[in-house]
Amino acid sequence: MEAKTYNVLFICTGNSARSIIAEGLMNQLGKGRFKAYSAGSHPKGEVHPLALHVLGKNDIDVSGFRSKSWDEFGQPNSPAFDFVFTVCDKAAGEVCPAWPGQPITAHWGMPDPAAVQGNAFAQESAFLETMVHMRRRIQLFLALPLTSLDRMAIQREVRDIGTR
Repeated sequence: MEAKTYNVLFICTGNSARSIIAEGLMNQLGKGRFKAYSAGSHPKGEVHPLALHVLGKNDIDVSGFRSKSWDEFGQPNSPAFDFVFTVCDKAAGEVCPAWPGQPITAHWGMPDPAAVQGNAFAQESAFLETMVHMRRRIQLFLALPLTSLDRMAIQREVRDIGTR
């Protein structure tokens, strides 16, 4: 029997930094068991160059990343999501579309690295910190025994990960 591939959507308002980093990490760390996507409620239209920089430094191919609207994933031919995670506080407070398939949702908010002011070192450090923090959450998520937990237990676990 072929193992299930889980579809995961990461949402942030601008879809230019945190959600892009999460998408790249999940696709790398999920090793085919997970297919990640990202989107924004009000996409900036371009991916932040430092998000691409930190992904590239971690051997993640950045050629296909783009800032896009969550509306793209509300179409009939869109993937059905198993999990939807908001990664910024503003997106968590917005009314999200009704995702087909009733995915498990959680808020994994973290500060916006693009909002950090200062020199180039401070700005890159903020993106690296976001990457490290998101990697830890994704690793905790990937360690969950999804096939042996019921839906409510998974929901509790993914919400708890967002507090770490």
